[in-house]
Amino acid sequence: MSAVARAGSRPRLALKEIVLVVVLGTVFGFLYWVFVQAWTALSIAMGPAGDLAQHFLAGSWLLVAPIAIAIVRRPGVGVLAEVLASIVEVVFLGSPVGPLLLVAALIQGVGSEIPFALGRYRRFGWGRYALSGLLGAGLVFFWSALRFGWFGQDLVLVRFGVQAASGVILGGLLAKVIVDGLLRTGVLANFAIGAAHDDGGAATPELVRRER
Repeated sequence: MSAVARAGSRPRLALKEIVLVVVLGTVFGFLYWVFVQAWTALSIAMGPAGDLAQHFLAGSWLLVAPIAIAIVRRPGVGVLAEVLASIVEVVFLGSPVGPLLLVAALIQGVGSEIPFALGRYRRFGWGRYALSGLLGAGLVFFWSALRFGWFGQDLVLVRFGVQAASGVILGGLLAKVIVDGLLRTGVLANFAIGAAHDDGGAATPELVRRER
């Protein structure tokens, strides 16, 4: 049985996969905090339109989910990585958003994971990443819009359009660029993405059945 088949047959995450998701969550927790500082600076630079700054950078807070999913290719790892990153932001870095950030991270993670789940964690093309960023940004936008009353504003469509574009570009396409770059270095050879790359496919139950 190949490495790909073994990856598809395991019901639980391996220790190395758990460690990887924790590391990704921790690293991106710090990066997300940096993006918050960029958000503050951009909002000041934009003057009266500064409240829109958060939408331009919204996609940057989605990055870890598709990266974790693409590498491990197991259900739930995107949500887990996003929530872990938010915990780092809140507990260790004192995010100004506070505990509600965990809720936002959960929503973002679910949205980011849906396209890959629909593809049974086998399809990782540019379109899949773009849709991941769009849904991640879109779902959390509606939650935020309800909280802050954006639906009653004239700029609600502008807000959504900017956030959706940011999700696609920063939270989707940039994630694929990062994943492809890491894959080329060889550091991911021992994970599902490496096995799928070597076998020319993805770690799926169908492969397991065919090889038994």
